[in-house]
Amino acid sequence: MIQDSEWLKVESLDLDAQGVAHKEDGKVVFIEGALPGEEVQVSVGRKKNNWEQGTLTALRKESSQRVTPGCPHFGLHGGACGGCKMQHLHASAQVAVKQRVVEDNLWHLGKVKPETLLRPIEGPTWGYRYRARFSVRYVLKKEQVLIGFHERKSRYVADMQVCRVVPQRVSDLLMPLRALIASMEERDRLPQIELAMGDAVIALVLRNLNPLPEGDRAKLRAFAAEHDVQWWLQPKGPDTVHLLDEGGVQLSYSLPEFGVVMPFKPTDFTQVNPHINAVLVGRALRLLDVQPDERVIDWFCGLGNFTLPLATRAREVLGIEGSETLVQRSRENARGNGLAEKTRFEARNLFEMTPALLAADGVADKWLVDPPRDGAFALAKAVADIAQDPSLAPGWQPPKRIVYVSCNPSTLARDAGLLVNLAGYRCTAASAVNMFPHTSHVESIAVFEKA
Repeated sequence: MIQDSEWLKVESLDLDAQGVAHKEDGKVVFIEGALPGEEVQVSVGRKKNNWEQGTLTALRKESSQRVTPGCPHFGLHGGACGGCKMQHLHASAQVAVKQRVVEDNLWHLGKVKPETLLRPIEGPTWGYRYRARFSVRYVLKKEQVLIGFHERKSRYVADMQVCRVVPQRVSDLLMPLRALIASMEERDRLPQIELAMGDAVIALVLRNLNPLPEGDRAKLRAFAAEHDVQWWLQPKGPDTVHLLDEGGVQLSYSLPEFGVVMPFKPTDFTQVNPHINAVLVGRALRLLDVQPDERVIDWFCGLGNFTLPLATRAREVLGIEGSETLVQRSRENARGNGLAEKTRFEARNLFEMTPALLAADGVADKWLVDPPRDGAFALAKAVADIAQDPSLAPGWQPPKRIVYVSCNPSTLARDAGLLVNLAGYRCTAASAVNMFPHTSHVESIAVFEKA
């Protein structure tokens, strides 16, 4: 690190929650821990021809939005937990930053400007995280076990005793879990514990590189009984996950507005923040404004998080996902909620969509699109290609409305550019979704209307 004596005026935040400033010579400087409007000095760790990166070391003018971080493990220097990056910024200001990120990406990357900016979706800022993956390390020199997220910019596990972003019950388990793992025979072959909470149960998935001896299994059972948790074991990949002992409460979460209950396995993809997910599903359906006589397609449907609520409103919903296993699970969830007759599920490679494949799935009045971080480029491009050359799919008509839920503002902007600039849609509304408070992760929702 090189201490720079120049005072810098911080202009904005980037997508990694670093302050952005310019030196007198015009070089860009990215500053961990700095906030817009502040005047700071920096310890520079990386230098390139056009930019530098460093950490705040002195503060001459402080932002009115700077707050004391709520977690004792938050920090900028060695040993600090890297799980959150924005705890020093007021929660409402975090949301405003994320809203601006969505706007800027849509315009600068997609040349799209929403006609209306909706109020961002936000909720609890602490205790919201129902999914987490904690690393486990037995430190031989200290003869102790560490359980938590990695240290900032490090492969080492932070020495975490509490975690404010998970529910209090889970935070209270960190130290007992450390003692449990330290007492186990296989303690140096247990690299990870994955948290998955449902409405009625806390599931802990222990990654075990070797089969567990009976003594270790007995200790897990005793811990489960004392702390009211459910242990799962994962000897290899996600498909090998199984309950330590059969029986117990089924993992599930509910969407009360729609009378839907969603069973899931602890390694299934479900949203980290159930409070925001419930609000997001409700807003998406209201924006889509599904009518009883309409057919809807839910692209990247997963376990049916949007499909099943849609089926309570629409005539028919087609859910499409890339995995045949997920499709089977979605069908089971539809049957369990009495919605099998109004839903159909199909497996497709959605990253190789073409106009012909799109037309084969038939005409739908409306679409719900909820892709992974890579976005829905092939899908948007197929729609744009047909708009440019209708002979590619004779008789096919595009949906009159699309609601796009995104976990990556840059791929949303790319796909929005295709829909608006080539496929004849208007972007009528957009907003940020604060699914991960105190992190730089940005989720969003956008609405497209056929012009």
